[in-house]
Amino acid sequence: MYTRTCQLSKSLKTNLNIFFSSNLFKLATSPQTLFLTKTVKSMESEASSFESSETLAALVASTPLLEESWKVCVVADASVDSHFTVIRIGGIAYVGFSSFKLAAGVGLSCRNIMRLPDELFSSLCLGGPDLPMVHAGLLHLFLSVYADNLFRDQMFEIMNTSKSVVITGRSIGGAIASLLALWFLCHRRTICSVICITFGSPMLGNESFSRAILQQRWAGNFCHVVSQHDIVPRLFFAPSIALASSSCSFQFIHHLSEENKTQLFRVVLDSLGVISQSECKSSFCPSGSYLFCTNRGAVCVDNGMLVIKLLYLTLLNGLLNSSLEDHLGYADFIQKAHWQFIENRSFMGGNLSKSSYEAGITLALESLGIASHKIKTNNFASTDKQELNSEDAKEALKKAKKLGRTRNLNSANLAIGLSKINPLRAQIEWYKASCDNSGDQMGYYDSFKQRGASKRGFKVNMNRIKLGQFWDSLIDKLEANELPYDFHKREKWVCASQFYKLLVEPLDIAEYYRNGMHRVKGHYMQHGRERRYKIFDKWWSENSTDHPNARSRFASSTQDSCFWAKVEEARDRLIKIRTEGDERKFIKMLKDITKFDQNARRMIENKEVSPDVLAKNSSYSLFIEEWKEFQSQLQLFQPQFPGIQQFLS
Repeated sequence: MYTRTCQLSKSLKTNLNIFFSSNLFKLATSPQTLFLTKTVKSMESEASSFESSETLAALVASTPLLEESWKVCVVADASVDSHFTVIRIGGIAYVGFSSFKLAAGVGLSCRNIMRLPDELFSSLCLGGPDLPMVHAGLLHLFLSVYADNLFRDQMFEIMNTSKSVVITGRSIGGAIASLLALWFLCHRRTICSVICITFGSPMLGNESFSRAILQQRWAGNFCHVVSQHDIVPRLFFAPSIALASSSCSFQFIHHLSEENKTQLFRVVLDSLGVISQSECKSSFCPSGSYLFCTNRGAVCVDNGMLVIKLLYLTLLNGLLNSSLEDHLGYADFIQKAHWQFIENRSFMGGNLSKSSYEAGITLALESLGIASHKIKTNNFASTDKQELNSEDAKEALKKAKKLGRTRNLNSANLAIGLSKINPLRAQIEWYKASCDNSGDQMGYYDSFKQRGASKRGFKVNMNRIKLGQFWDSLIDKLEANELPYDFHKREKWVCASQFYKLLVEPLDIAEYYRNGMHRVKGHYMQHGRERRYKIFDKWWSENSTDHPNARSRFASSTQDSCFWAKVEEARDRLIKIRTEGDERKFIKMLKDITKFDQNARRMIENKEVSPDVLAKNSSYSLFIEEWKEFQSQLQLFQPQFPGIQQFLS
């Protein structure tokens, strides 16, 4: 299996160059805004009653991105000897997967789900009771593609040399494209942006998989285009018993008898109906944003349950043949949506409401092919259950809009909450200053660790707890998709979280060792550090681009918030090393202590520590005294441990 670099037509190159150099490309490639509810400055306020899903669908459909991605899929399908194709334009790389060649490699009977391999998707595989799981057959197919050395070499080359990458595919090719995009996101180093656009792709993973993508803030990197009646994106919601006798590829649907097609359609529709009413859970859950396309327009939704709801409602008025034909008709849908939004957007359902909000919802309903109050399906006998109630779809769209408003409202409420807890932080800052200037010369960390039953110490400890609760509640909202997608990139919150971490984590470390938790659970770094600090580390490393000049004075807070935990570990090793009888363990501890000492001296030399580190009676000063004493006695251990000679020179 190998690939070839394709040459594009002059017009295609021109369109893509214009697109990638424009603000629209920057907008579309931004992970926090891609195909979500915010796209331009005029649409930033999700609470605005003038915004609707129709507005976003219009923007997406009016850019070249969907059309050009589809062209790459066509090129990939036309490739004779490869499962994928790569197209390069300047610093942009397109990777497209063939749907026809990949379709023969996975079976619907292999519907069990399995966990992602840690070595390929480390960022998503963080452990816990609910592991991200994906369709086993699709994962095996991706691994077979990834096993090809030439494919891997090309992907690493793209990662190291391209400014952006667009990964695309139709049907099964779309599922493989999603897995490759996740691999890029887990391993990218210098690449600017990663976008995945799929057409008629089957569901890939379970609810934990979808949640893990949300927690990594990657949902905006995925746009799944679904035509109105395409059965493939809905197929995995059917019970496994319905597909037990199927053959080993998606192509089997086209060869089923009319009776079996009808049965398959019924099973998928009924299953979606049950799941959309929250009456049971499915093994599969949508992840990313879904762009529903019809010959009348497009609507975008990013909430998983609402995606399922619309998958059901839009299929409910479909025909058996259309459910198969739509899977092959994306070129027509994309082209129609593009030109309708750019040149002529007519409304066929009557008069529009004077309310911009209601008008937007009405237009969105029409774009979904749901314009009348009730439409009876043409597939089966007319029953109440088979009537499509446009009110259900209307309520789903309103709920999606309400969720969008809630994100910004939550963000605003958190800003208010931050202002309310600032006095707590200020009190801790005052406490730190008073400790650093105290005559006992213990410094901030040790003063809190060895505090007595004073009112001041009690108040500072309560402030520490309240601040932790605030930041934990913020993280809970972020991971529940209840905050804007770019929240973790906003300078205000990145800087506030970093300031909080540098100021308060030393107190958490002090409390941990004060209560002797290191003897019960182990040292702080491995067993006691709160998850919020690890998240804030990531925020800071991903968003901080500052390269300050050499310091002329010591920092107000030690720049390594875990410095005191490392001091405690080093002092503990100095105690244990004196009684260690195993030479290998002895030398290992000696190396660890030496390494910490060197790093600490470097930080002090660069003035990256707070003055309290150098206080006469601080834990660090005590460590230096203990370390010097041990070094003076180190030669006494040479007869027992000859390997320590390297530390004596």
